Amino acid sequence: MSVWKQLVLTVVMLVVAAGLWARFYPGAGAYLTAWGVAGLVPFDVSDGSQKTAGAGPQRGRGRPQGFVVTTPVIEITINDRLSAIGTSTALQSVAVTPFTSGRMTEVLVKSGASVKRGDVIARLDSDAEKIAVERAANAVKDAEARLDRMKVLQKTNTATTVQVTDAELAKENARLELREAELALARRSIETPIGGTVGILPITAGNYVTSQSVIATIDDRSEILVDFWVPERFASAIKVGSPITATSVARPGETFEGVISAVDNRIDIDSRTLQVRARFPNKNDTLRAGMSFQVSMKFPGDLFPAVDPLAVQWGADGAFVWAVKDGKGERVPIDIIQRNTDSVLVKAPLTPDDDVVTEGIHLVRQGAELNIAERRQAPASETPPEPERTTSGS
Repeated sequence: MSVWKQLVLTVVMLVVAAGLWARFYPGAGAYLTAWGVAGLVPFDVSDGSQKTAGAGPQRGRGRPQGFVVTTPVIEITINDRLSAIGTSTALQSVAVTPFTSGRMTEVLVKSGASVKRGDVIARLDSDAEKIAVERAANAVKDAEARLDRMKVLQKTNTATTVQVTDAELAKENARLELREAELALARRSIETPIGGTVGILPITAGNYVTSQSVIATIDDRSEILVDFWVPERFASAIKVGSPITATSVARPGETFEGVISAVDNRIDIDSRTLQVRARFPNKNDTLRAGMSFQVSMKFPGDLFPAVDPLAVQWGADGAFVWAVKDGKGERVPIDIIQRNTDSVLVKAPLTPDDDVVTEGIHLVRQGAELNIAERRQAPASETPPEPERTTSGS
């Protein structure tokens, strides 16, 4: 094929493609009018009706040319709830260890027993400490007697003031040694620093223990703490004292009410999550440390208009929808925020009073009157997006 034939064929194909674009592309008329070439098109680009030579009077611009189906705009709130999985710990938990080494002579509690702060739960052999206390007590008596003699001799000028002062100092040192011996004896009795419930005892009477040996683990379960992690976008919304609800995986039929008791001061850079701690009352002692909980929180959230997915169209300048304003079509640019199963959340000047065209979109032109064949039901506004779920670390 010669070059001029190829050029002619190419021009014909371009003209046909341009005609199809001008005839069927939504909003093409606006572009042709802006370019000043709308009069060169052999049909009306404003409403889609063809203008042929000798065919009689043309149909007026802006008059309805077909039927369309519309759907109302609704509003949906997102980021208004949080669901996360957390792990519980006791309000206080202490692994009790002795101050010194020795052989355990008796254990005064059993596993599962309730104890109060200061209760003695075990004792170590203390014979040497008792002897030390008696020796220190005798030293105190001897120092007091010596001081009394020095004071009597001072009255007859037989003892000097310096000797009396030395005797007083010796008495005070003896008393300190007695207190030290009594403290060593007291530390042979192992006391619990908190009140709570005794766990399984790992050591029995007769075992030799050191200051590193755990005698018992005591948990204060009057309240339960639940640690969980939330995405960083919720960091500014979570405050100490905010209400929170939780359900236990082991007790799915019960809901527990609590409050946020602590929020970490930084975001974890690896997971981009924030650690949060909640506190729940445990009056009936039904909860245990180590249980898993699903916690839920509610927030004010962000409100966005939502449209039917069929209404979203794309043009040279991005996404848009055809809104119905006073019975006429209006092209409204949109920014898509989130896509759901039956709706698309957008950022646009749309309200629940507006409708958008979902069928017959090819018939809509800017400012043209619309024949509305049906107004369909709006997308489900009561079906919020799935809540954010995170799993707590260990």
